[in-house]
Parts: sequence; C-alpha cells; structure tokens
Amino acid sequence: MKADNARPHVARVCRQFLDDEGIDAIDWPSRSPELNPIQHIRDVMSRCIRRRQVAPQTVQELTDALIQVWEEIPQDTIRRLIRSMPRHCQARGGHTHY
Repeated sequence: MKADNARPHVARVCRQFLDDEGIDAIDWPSRSPELNPIQHIRDVMSRCIRRRQVAPQTVQELTDALIQVWEEIPQDTIRRLIRSMPRHCQARGGHTHY
C-alpha cells in the first residue's frame, strides 16, 4: 500500500487499521512520481469529460459519459502507461513528464 505522507495517510487511526488488517505500508516520499497507472487513466478520462460541449447534469449522464470515454481509450494508451512504470520507479521525485 502506498502512503504519500498526506495527513489522512499517516493518521494514527489509519496506521492502526493497516496494522490490524496485516497491511504493510511503505514509506513514500511526498514528491515521488505517481506509480499507479489507474490514476493516470482516471486523469485521461476526467480531461475527456471536461472537454465535452455539454457537461453531464445527472449521475446517470456522468455514468454514461464515463463508460463511453472508457471504451474509447486506445489500448495503446493503457499499454504505454503500464510500460512507463519501470522508468517512473527509477525517477527521483517531482512530477511526471509525458
């Protein structure tokens, strides 16, 4: 599990929960590159939704829009993100450049 030193991630109750559940948390410098491809895909999806001419007005419209955007993401985009993970692991902090 990743802990990025944000207050909620280092709170005593959170640490206790992780300990109780047998989850080992690793120390993670706050300026380390993000290594989770799912968060990158979420960002891609969010940008696609924001670029729409008409923003979703209901939860159902947002759900439908997200499904449509998800289905339109090229598999090459997902593969590229996954293949970039070793390079990100070697980075020394700061934000990730694509």
